[in-house]
Amino acid sequence: MNTNIGKNPRIFVLIPALNEERSIGPVIDDIPKNSVTEIIIINNGSTDNTEAVARAHGATVLSETKKGYGHALMKGIHYISTLKPDIIVFIDGDYSDYPDEIPRVIQPIIEEGCDLVIGSRVLGRSEKGALLPQARFGNWLSTTLIKLFWRYRFTDLGPFRAITFFKFQELKMKELTYGWTVEMQIKAAKKKYKCKEVPVRYRKRIGQSKVTGTISGSLKAGIGILRTIFFSLFNV
Repeated sequence: MNTNIGKNPRIFVLIPALNEERSIGPVIDDIPKNSVTEIIIINNGSTDNTEAVARAHGATVLSETKKGYGHALMKGIHYISTLKPDIIVFIDGDYSDYPDEIPRVIQPIIEEGCDLVIGSRVLGRSEKGALLPQARFGNWLSTTLIKLFWRYRFTDLGPFRAITFFKFQELKMKELTYGWTVEMQIKAAKKKYKCKEVPVRYRKRIGQSKVTGTISGSLKAGIGILRTIFFSLFNV
């Protein structure tokens, strides 16, 4: 049992969203409401009805006009910082992850005292065609470099993850675009956090991915991730 977290932890789910009007409702609906305190959607410049759909399904909606995965999530962090959070859950708004698996992702924090838990799509069951070859290669390369440089073994940089709020604050995240997830894992490794991966299921997303769905998106993400890794190697 994590002695730093009470019997009824305050768990906040942060979901960045850009033009996800078709998927955001199912994502919110599938989150076990008895397991979380509040669901926060951060609308990152959508031009469709993402915000209206999210509100209709009962989520809190924030707006962040600065484009970028990390920019959106830090908006959510700022919002929850005064609400005494214990655990933050990050999950995407495209319905590729299974929100009903949130309890299994947070369980190692509550029961085993873990600081950071990654939902690994590599260890879990992925629907055919869901985890594209470029994503698999990027995961393999990045996690191999993390193991080589910092002696921490991960299999995935998946966005579905949970971390204690206290430990998240210690990370002092700086990468606000493509390198957000890898920076979190590298800094956790540097600080010797107790990390764990749990297998999660993964399916084809609703709509086209803004990252792996295009060649330019894949290249930008790959460059951003590698830049973050090598920047972290040469900076304390």
